[in-house]
Amino acid sequence: MTLFHFIYLLGAGIVAGLLSSIAGLASLASYPALLAIGVPPVIANVTNTAALVFTGIGSAMSSRKELKGQGPTLIRLIILVCIGSVFGSAVLLLAPASSFQKVVPFFIASSGILLLVSGKKKPPSDLAQAAGPRAASRSQRALAIAGIVFVGAYSGYFGAAAGVIMLAILAVVTTERFAVYNAMRNVTGFASNAIAAVIYAFTSHIQWLMVIPLGIGLYVGGYIGPIIVRHVPVELLRWLIALAAFGLAGYLFWQAFMQ
Repeated sequence: MTLFHFIYLLGAGIVAGLLSSIAGLASLASYPALLAIGVPPVIANVTNTAALVFTGIGSAMSSRKELKGQGPTLIRLIILVCIGSVFGSAVLLLAPASSFQKVVPFFIASSGILLLVSGKKKPPSDLAQAAGPRAASRSQRALAIAGIVFVGAYSGYFGAAAGVIMLAILAVVTTERFAVYNAMRNVTGFASNAIAAVIYAFTSHIQWLMVIPLGIGLYVGGYIGPIIVRHVPVELLRWLIALAAFGLAGYLFWQAFMQ
């Protein structure tokens, strides 16, 4: 790895960390950056997953205010995404991520729509297990659990825009402020990536020298992101994230069906 590669990956990591901690869209920057310097797709995928652990650390440290009092909810979320991540990582070792590429655009586009719809009407809190008449039904809890496990599996298997899909789910199943459930999403992303990275460390070939500059950048971007979220209007963020999700979905759709 040259000095140019180091600086390039550091810069890409900062951008990806911002995108990850604000919108769950690190894939717009970090994964393509690895491909651009000649890293093969599967190796780039596992290397990117290992580096993304650092954006979770940075965003968690910066989001201590939003995460205060959310311990029980976070524990449940982390358990669910870790179960999914183990499954998804195992599947990736048996089947190439390219086999999933034809359905990924639809997942991402749906998450963008769900994010916009969730801003118009907030349903009862699910994960917080609100008491009394606002408590979620058993079917709602089951759907939320299935969705979160799926995102964990998807993150471990392919990962493109997994964060924005989780953000859309949390927007629907919790009544917390955007900054709070975005912080929870960052922590669950950290857990999912950490589990997958440990598995890949023993079963695949992570480019650790590239993880260093990319991880440093991701940590910096991940730390700055929650600070930005506190000061930007929620509706503006919601629309920007949804539009970015639609753009990524369109690009992946073109790659899957038009090439």
